[in-house]
Amino acid sequence: MTQPFQFSDSQAALFAPDEAQVVPVPAGAAPSYIRDHRARLRERFMIGGADALPDYELLELVLFRAIPRRDVKPLARQLIETFGDFNRVLSASAQRLLQVPGVGDAVVGELKIIEAAAHRLSRSRVLQRHVVSSWDALIDYCHTCMAHRETEQFRILYLDRKNVLIADEAQAQGTVDHVPVYPREVVKRALELNASAFILVHNHPSGDPTPSSADIEMTGQIQAAATALDITLHDHLVIGKSRELSFRAEGLL
Repeated sequence: MTQPFQFSDSQAALFAPDEAQVVPVPAGAAPSYIRDHRARLRERFMIGGADALPDYELLELVLFRAIPRRDVKPLARQLIETFGDFNRVLSASAQRLLQVPGVGDAVVGELKIIEAAAHRLSRSRVLQRHVVSSWDALIDYCHTCMAHRETEQFRILYLDRKNVLIADEAQAQGTVDHVPVYPREVVKRALELNASAFILVHNHPSGDPTPSSADIEMTGQIQAAATALDITLHDHLVIGKSRELSFRAEGLL
């Protein structure tokens, strides 16, 4: 049986961290088959949009700018296999991404730019908007920012007297199953912003948004502190991978 060709360690040292082990090409150029593939992929995207591409091909489009002279399909597939889907690749921490062979600072930078753009776009659809009339957009924003995180994050959405969102702040970061929250700090910040109400939001990296007993106890403590200062806690949303849970809808508030 024919043995596959393998590069030696000395040959691998010739390549920069973001470059694959490929046949050398003239500086600044890429093999024609790579150029043709990229052109076809871009054309499909421009004609059919993101829905015309599977996750790994959409990821290829992002990787083109970071890695200009090699076939990025194997790396795109490896990233999807490692993290699960396109969204989770974007949401992965820089430390985790750098553990994938072939990923360097240029790749991390491109992925984080796309992630930041997605967050900013979805945030613009809810900030300074009436929460009730933009509730679906608010839920979409929370999912965009939090559903695919690998650790818990606790956010507070502060509202004015007209229930317009005036501030969205990450109050705490945690581990895979715990995030420290201090009721006094939540209410203190509401007073600083002159907020009349707020919504609590946190994610469950496990994917299951069912609240824990600690979640329920913490929410009760925050509600008591807010009520004492005539501030309204509208809801507590727990964000899972594909769905969310509302404390208000579940009768927990």
